[in-house]
Amino acid sequence: MNNRYKLINNVLNVILDYFLLNLSLLTVYNQAHHSTFHWLADKAFLHIGLMFNLLWLLSANIIRLYRAEADNEAKASQKLIAAYTFYVVIVCYIVLFLNPADTYLVTKEFLFDSMTMFGVSLGVCHILLLHCSKYFVIGRTLRKAIIVGGGRAGTELYNHYKNNLNRGYVLLGMFDDEPSKVPDEKSYLGSTSACMNYVIENKVDEIICALPYSQHDTIERLIKDSDKNMVRFKLVPDFSYFQGSLLNQSITNVQALPIRVEPLEDVFNRGIKRLFDIVFSSLVIVFILSWLFPIIYLLIKLESAGPVFFVQTRSGLNNIPFNCYKFRSMRVNKESDSVQATRGDSRITKLGAFLRKTSLDELPQFFNVLLGNMSVVGPRPHMLSHTEQYSKLIDQFMVRHFIKPGITGWAQTNGLRGETKTVNDMLARVEADVWYMENWSFLLDIKIIFMTVFKSVYGDKNAF
Repeated sequence: MNNRYKLINNVLNVILDYFLLNLSLLTVYNQAHHSTFHWLADKAFLHIGLMFNLLWLLSANIIRLYRAEADNEAKASQKLIAAYTFYVVIVCYIVLFLNPADTYLVTKEFLFDSMTMFGVSLGVCHILLLHCSKYFVIGRTLRKAIIVGGGRAGTELYNHYKNNLNRGYVLLGMFDDEPSKVPDEKSYLGSTSACMNYVIENKVDEIICALPYSQHDTIERLIKDSDKNMVRFKLVPDFSYFQGSLLNQSITNVQALPIRVEPLEDVFNRGIKRLFDIVFSSLVIVFILSWLFPIIYLLIKLESAGPVFFVQTRSGLNNIPFNCYKFRSMRVNKESDSVQATRGDSRITKLGAFLRKTSLDELPQFFNVLLGNMSVVGPRPHMLSHTEQYSKLIDQFMVRHFIKPGITGWAQTNGLRGETKTVNDMLARVEADVWYMENWSFLLDIKIIFMTVFKSVYGDKNAF
């Protein structure tokens, strides 16, 4: 878990703890006075509440509660218990010994009940949060992962990830050509050659490779197979060449490094992109489609028989199929799901040619964006038949499915749209899509949108 996740986790813990503290105080006070809002006019209670909150702040800071490593559950739990114990001691000392009880109008019953309720609710809520973290980590489900490579690196990583679910993984086991390198027989799943079959059969999300660089042939094979099967691959740096004291240090702080940078792996970046998608698509639907749709609807109906919308199943995020919507630009035909449109295609209607030239036929896909199937910007979604065909010919083809498909994309704004006559044409498009995935930024999306509008107005030679 990176520093940003730790910060958010600690902020949420602060909010939760203070909510529970004040809820406990109010609940006990209201039960004693048989009134819900009486405390608003009770200045003495407000002073008490302020004091209790400041003392919790003091206790938490002395114990450094909110500076605990967010991915170390045992350490966080120990600090929580220590902070609560210190809080109870200092509150009781101040209230019962430094000042008479009637000074603060705090009875022993109020003190005991509020402390007990706060402690119980604090413990229960943090246990529930820990339990939930076994299934969700900052907005996403845990990933199923395996480690390839035993020895010291693989073993320490396995133990570290296995005992800290907030790292975001459910580790299924380890692969190595030498079973003796895996200390726990239950975690051994087989040799490296059996790895990919297991990954495919068990729908593993990520491979963490801890093999030494001397086995680079195996590493390269695993990387290629991972790309083809849409499995993320991380590599542990090989420190076997270093000698001396470094070999005696724990490696659990050494992160497994991804083989490619993916900015949209960050939950905040995904949130920004999704928020923009919702706002932008809503504006297009309300201010453009609302009046343009009836016009296009009427023109399509007048020119040719058939439905107004062309609905086609295409490959989406994680290669999950979805229904992609377009204005129909061709006469109804049986080859629409298998044969690409070509220049001068006889199936394209006169209105359809204009819609395709100006990209107006893509406008219904803003409903796909609003539904969450697509993004405004991303790799163009392909027909299922093309996904199956090109995934066998291009190693990185499936990598483009790590992110949502888009209405427009970096490839399209760089002239890589339209018919793909050769494998090299598709390879160039895939390389552009992967570049976009690795270099995503909000400003890049804005740039692509402006480039798309410019090409729609002034024309694109590959739009037909």
